[in-house]
Amino acid sequence: MPSGSCYVLSYYTFRIMQMKIKLRITPFLLLCFSGGLAIFSSTMAKNPALPLFIRSLGVPVSTVGFIAAASTIVGIVVSLPAGMLSDIIGRRRVLLVAAVVFATAPFLYLLVTAPWHLVVVRIYHGLATAILGPVALAAVADTYSSGRGERIAWYSSATMIGRFLAPFAGGLLIFGDNFRFIYIADGVAGILALLAISRLRFTEKTSKKVKEVFSQLCSKYRQEMVFILRHRGILATSGIEAVQYFAFGCMETYLPIYLNEKLGYPAWQIGILFAVQILSATFTKPIMGSLSDRYGRIPLIGVGLLVGGIATSAMLLWANYVVVIALMTLFGLGLATVTASTSALVADLARAEGRGGAMGVLSCIMDIGQSSGPMVAGILIGAISYHVTFALVGLLMAISAVLFVVLMRYRFAYGGTKESINGL
Repeated sequence: MPSGSCYVLSYYTFRIMQMKIKLRITPFLLLCFSGGLAIFSSTMAKNPALPLFIRSLGVPVSTVGFIAAASTIVGIVVSLPAGMLSDIIGRRRVLLVAAVVFATAPFLYLLVTAPWHLVVVRIYHGLATAILGPVALAAVADTYSSGRGERIAWYSSATMIGRFLAPFAGGLLIFGDNFRFIYIADGVAGILALLAISRLRFTEKTSKKVKEVFSQLCSKYRQEMVFILRHRGILATSGIEAVQYFAFGCMETYLPIYLNEKLGYPAWQIGILFAVQILSATFTKPIMGSLSDRYGRIPLIGVGLLVGGIATSAMLLWANYVVVIALMTLFGLGLATVTASTSALVADLARAEGRGGAMGVLSCIMDIGQSSGPMVAGILIGAISYHVTFALVGLLMAISAVLFVVLMRYRFAYGGTKESINGL
């Protein structure tokens, strides 16, 4: 057995033994389960279904990215206020709002008959992930101060199990241009996520009236924005995550179209490819989170971006299915390595009373990257080609990795702890 496989196996064996698994479901486990169901629902709605659904409505390739980005654009506006609101009124109440959207949005896809209908539905659906992302991460960061990187990575891996299963299940539920079954399944998963989130129990922070909450939110928004905009560490780390998701948004939108229209792959094979990518990220992310706790966040972020950049640049150079699977696995590894460290690094740098807001900034800037990826890629593909576009995206990741590590190492200690890089 290869040494890497031995390490992964020994790591998980050790962690399972160390956890002393009990029958009691802890709030952390319930949060992981809720997040996994919610992300399963939202991912199945878009991967690989969404770009194929958009194309079935007669939308040209160069415009697909703008419709696909509708949901992530919502995150740019909503993530930061949602995180700050959870700091004020408690995590559970805000998570319940997200859960209601997860449970209702999928059924609206059944009513879509024109491209603009789909834009409206995607905007509404985007509210759910925009709220869930920063608030759930803040809840985990609140609970664990030591080993925070690993715990955040375990939660992220739980959501990635949902991401892993979604493309595979979604690919099997697409029948030609009939997407009805996939969105019914999305709705069922969303309802289950709502039921799970409703059972979460966190300490509620306030019982204030709406006017008082709004006043406090506005005041907190100003304070946190001043702190965050002056904190180059949070901004730089959020920017790096935006680069990672710029590439991810480009790939999840245009790779299915390329494989389907240029190479003739059926939807179920495309779904397996994305499932493999997420499976790679799911199993490696807790390990990368543990390594970032031990050796520092910054080196892992740089390495992860380089790995993802290489995989992205090489993605369209081969038509062989096995080679594409290998490259998708490599991209998933890079994704896990970067995102296991970025969330933990922002949590390290943020003030405890403003952690939800800091996570909101991370999600907001990440969504800028993820929403702009499909739009920029669509323009480039229309003007040049798929191959050059993917190569340029990979080059962007590699250059960003080098700049991030060099600048951080030049100015600050390499460890990645709050003490070593506070004041960045």
